[in-house]
This record gives sequence, C-alpha cells and structure tokens, in this order.
Amino acid sequence: MDIEKLKNKKTINELLEFGIINFDKPADCTSFDVSDFVRKKLKLRKTSHFGTLDPMVTGVLPIASNRATKLTGFFIGEDKEYIGTMRIHEDVSLEQIKRVIDEKFMGTIIQLPPVRSRVKRQEREREIKKFELLKKEGKDISFSVECQGGTYVRKLVHDLGEEMGIGAHMIGLKRIRAGIFKEKEMVTKEEFEKAADAYFKGNDKLLKEIIIPAEIVSELYPIVEIKEEPIERILHGQPLYEKDLMKKIKIEKNKIVCGFAGDKFIGMFRVVDDGKIFGKPMFVYQEIRN
Repeated sequence: MDIEKLKNKKTINELLEFGIINFDKPADCTSFDVSDFVRKKLKLRKTSHFGTLDPMVTGVLPIASNRATKLTGFFIGEDKEYIGTMRIHEDVSLEQIKRVIDEKFMGTIIQLPPVRSRVKRQEREREIKKFELLKKEGKDISFSVECQGGTYVRKLVHDLGEEMGIGAHMIGLKRIRAGIFKEKEMVTKEEFEKAADAYFKGNDKLLKEIIIPAEIVSELYPIVEIKEEPIERILHGQPLYEKDLMKKIKIEKNKIVCGFAGDKFIGMFRVVDDGKIFGKPMFVYQEIRN
C-alpha cells in the first residue's frame, strides 16, 4: 500500500475524516489536552490519542481524527522508544549501573504500575529491548530505552535505583517513536497552528501535508484483497466470506487483517477461519456521503 500516493488522491475532507497527525507533544500538558486542542482547532467531531504520555513527557503523540479514532486500539500496543535523563541519588559509575541493567532490566521484566497511574495496580510482564546509558554528568545520566507498549519508563528508572540501593528518578523524557510513528515526522504545535489557520483561510496545502491517511494501519497488519461485489454487504456488518476474497489466503485464526478493495479501505477483521467465513468485522469504514 503506497500511503503517499493514496494521500495525494484524497481531499482535505477525506483526510480530516479518516486521518492521523503525528503531534510533537509539549511539556506541561496532558495527552488529552493535545487531543482536545486538535479537535477544537480543526472543528472536528472527535479526536483520540494513541497512548498516554505524562504531562512532563514530550514527543511523539499520534492524534486520530473523526472515524480514525476507531482504530486507536489497533495502534496502541506497539513498541515505543524514548530518550531521557535520570538522576541518581548516590554517585556510582556507569559500569556499575550497566551491569545491573544487563542482569535485571533487559528482556522480560515484571513491572508494577506507579501509584498515580490510571490502570489497575497489578504486576505485568513487559519487554525491554534496549536500555542504554549514553552520558553521565555528575549524578545526571542520559539514556535511551526501547520497550513494549505499556511500559512505564519513570517506574523503570525508579526500580533501577531501588535495585541498586542508591535511589533514582527521571528528570526528563521524550518519546521518539510510537510504533510506526517517528520523531522525524512530528508536527510541532506552531506548525500545526499555522496549517490550521491557513486551512480556514482557504489554503489546505499545509494541512494536507501533515495529515497521515489512517490507512497506514496496513503497515501493522496483513492486507487481504476483497472483491467489489460484496463490499456493500460487508460495510453493513456482514462477515467476510472466503468467496469474497480476490485470492485464497491462509492466515492463523484470531489474527487481525486489513481489508482493501484496490486502494479503498474496507475495514479491520479478525480471522475466524470457520468453514466458509474467513473473518468477522471489528471495524468497517463507510465512505463520506455528501
């Protein structure tokens, strides 16, 4: 799926109806604040963000618009990447800290969400794929982390300090990747406001440049090609039958797939592989009807 080519074919209304903005979240505001700011600024019906960042944390925060909000759950569990700074309470060498990280904080770890989190406080397994110490200046240490979605980096730093018996806390954090959304593609608040203001003055060029078609979900899930004839029935919630597919395809039961007819997004389906039924709809997308 050529997302850039698809984007060029879409009108600004189509992009606003089913699009994503990779927002560079500022400090001192919540993820909801950013989502609500985008909604009000563009006069959208609704918006949602792909994964909460603490108020002090900056960086990649994808915001979905209108019907793209229905796709939030399909993006939210993807791996995340951060750069940050921790402050250790007692001075020890980088080598000592690295040794403990390698022994206790790499691979699968058990993490208890922090007291102030909105989720139930129960131990959960999370995967740490990378935890590198970059530079030490006094008791401040810059680091980078690549981890499974749902990992609390602030808690990771705290637990490291506890494990070493020296204490540590995070003093700065920036998310540089959330799944397929990366730092280099982020839009700052200033850039967004400029694009939105130009749009309401009749020039949609800048806004079109920063909106990503929500069909980019196809980069995370396998694509199945659907015939034209059954589309109307499928868009009204009917199952996706084997006979509806352009070609027979074998995908493991309970896996999620994207359905397309050409470059037209039909929806997200869970594979059931139950006799004649290939998959059941989780979300279907009907075109805007003027």
